[in-house]
Amino acid sequence: MIRHIVLFKLKPGVTRADPRLAAAEEMARQVGEEVGCLREWYAAPNISTRSVAYDFVVIGLVEDEPALEAYLTDPFHLRAIERWREISDWVVVDALEEPAGDGAPGTAPLTLGVPSRAGQVPV
Repeated sequence: MIRHIVLFKLKPGVTRADPRLAAAEEMARQVGEEVGCLREWYAAPNISTRSVAYDFVVIGLVEDEPALEAYLTDPFHLRAIERWREISDWVVVDALEEPAGDGAPGTAPLTLGVPSRAGQVPV
């Protein structure tokens, strides 16, 4: 399995009130219904207001590299990208996600929500 994660950062001058953002967010939510090779799909705005925070996230799960390529070239996905390109920049991670307990080092999914250690700067 491959976990596809995209973090979007709004371009300077684009605010939450911009109607282009509402349209891009709605289209991002629809990707999960429109792109058949996705096994899971999550799309949501970030609630954090920290300066290092990104503004929106999509997280998907696909079976393998051919499915990832099918997702990346899907016409609906490409139309969604065009909406986001107008208003944001983004970073992407495509990480292998193996079933927990398979014994291979470094392949278990990361557990989120680990508390920060004293003295570390929250990110």
